[in-house]
Formats: sequence, C-alpha cells, structure tokens
Amino acid sequence: MLTGMRIVVLGGDARQLEVIRKCVDMDATVTVIGFDKLEVPLKGVTLESMSVKLLESSDALILPVVGCDEEGNVSALFGTQKLQFLNEHAAALPPHCVVYTGMARAYLKEICTRHELKLVELLDRDDVAIYNSIPTAEGALMMAIQHTDFTIHGAECMVLGMGRTGFTMARALQGLGAKVRVGVRRAEDAARAVEMGWKPFMTRDLANETKGVDLIFNTIPSMIITAQILSKLPLSTVIIDLASAPGGCDFRYAEKRGITAMLAPGLPGIVAPKTAGTIIANTLVQLLMEDNPDRGDAQ
Repeated sequence: MLTGMRIVVLGGDARQLEVIRKCVDMDATVTVIGFDKLEVPLKGVTLESMSVKLLESSDALILPVVGCDEEGNVSALFGTQKLQFLNEHAAALPPHCVVYTGMARAYLKEICTRHELKLVELLDRDDVAIYNSIPTAEGALMMAIQHTDFTIHGAECMVLGMGRTGFTMARALQGLGAKVRVGVRRAEDAARAVEMGWKPFMTRDLANETKGVDLIFNTIPSMIITAQILSKLPLSTVIIDLASAPGGCDFRYAEKRGITAMLAPGLPGIVAPKTAGTIIANTLVQLLMEDNPDRGDAQ
C-alpha cells in the first residue's frame, strides 16, 4: 500500500485519471493540480492550485505522459489555468521526491539534474513501451482505414523499424492479411522478420523498396522518408508516422507532391486512454512501492 505517501499529480489528460484512481485505491494522499473543469469530481483527492508550499511536502510528483515543453508549460486537458513547472517549483521539492513522467525533454531533464531530483521516464521502460504498442497499433490501423479506399487485407504494407512498436504493428497488419515488409537495421532483426513471415529489407535500401507500397507505418524517430524517397512512392501511398515529434517524414514535400502523410504521436491516449492510463498506473504504483519498500507489499 501507499499509505502516508503524498503524491501530487500535475496536469495531464484522461490517462492521468486512471493514475489518480490507482493511487487513491492504494491509500496514497493525492493532490491534483489542473483538474478544475472535470464534470465529475475525482473522489478521494484534494484539488489545489500550483504553489511552492504544496510541493514542499510531496513525496512524488507525477507529470503528464508528455512531460512539459522547453518553457516548462504543462498540458492540462481538464484545467482552466495555465500550468508551468519552473525552477522555483523544482527547488521546492524535497530531496527524496521523485518526479515521474512518460517522456522528458531537455528542459525537464536539466531542471531535475540541477536540483538533484530523481527523474523517471516511464516510456523508457520496455514493459510500458510494449504494452503501449498495442493501442498504438490499433490507433494506426484506425487511421489507415479512415484514409484509404481499399482493405488492409491484401495491401502492400511497410513498417519502418522493428522495435517495440514496429513489431506489434507488423504483427497486427499480418493478422489482417496484409503483405508486410519490414525495414530493419540489424541482421538479427531481419532474421526475426523472416521467422515471423514478413519480408525484411535494410533501411539503407529503402529507395529500392518503394514500388507498389500502399501503406507505410514509420516508427523511426529520425528523417528516413526523405524527399528522395517520397519522389519514388506512388501518389496513392498513405504514410502514418508513429515516431515521436517531429517524426521521420518530410511532411512538407509529401504535401507538395500530394501524398497523404500524418504524424500520429500519442495514439494510446487518444484511442484508448483508459487502457493506456491503466498501463501507466500499474507500473507507476509498482515503482512507488519499490522506491519505498517500507510501505509494504504492492499487492
């Protein structure tokens, strides 16, 4: 249990609601900031405004999955006031306080380092990323269906990258009867692709693999679908970029050439916020228990 632990949840979207509920269920003392326009008030929590005094007594600070931007702005879907996590706020946190987020940009990393605060990026964990890849793949399939006039079954589909999201994406496409090609960088990934029944190719040879492609799902967070590649693709190709912003596609040139290309980060929170929130909540509570073993068994 988390009895006696003081947790502050700062902003977020529907995923944070599941995190809040889980922490309350585990008997933590939960204060939320940026949830003042919820139609149904959260039970068992205290609603507060951002203040240095509040943070001085916190054991854990939970930021949204996307953390904050380079000016410290924190997204708050259910809040009416602008939220910022600034130097003065980090300075107010006790030395033992742990800051949790999904992913951290340079600003958040720097400010936590400056004040010697432990920062945990949940999406860096393999278990969270693998679980998250499921709603990501489902959301990508939804987008593909919405923006095409053909079935995925029998379509020529390409997945760039065979990491945690790419693997799940390729398997989902295969399950729907698509012809799946996978762009990989390592020989062992090519071997695994063959074993799975997919056609692998090295990403350096992407220019030679553009013929007849109907759908491309990119998971590589660096420029890979360049203007040169786009110039060789059929105009009917639909590109869904699942990499973190700014993605790995030259969207400007894609638009100029008339190719449909969409950057689609954060799909879990859009298509399945309850599931995505539960994934984060379960992992977060387990980490809180591990960081505070004297609080007893998480189960």
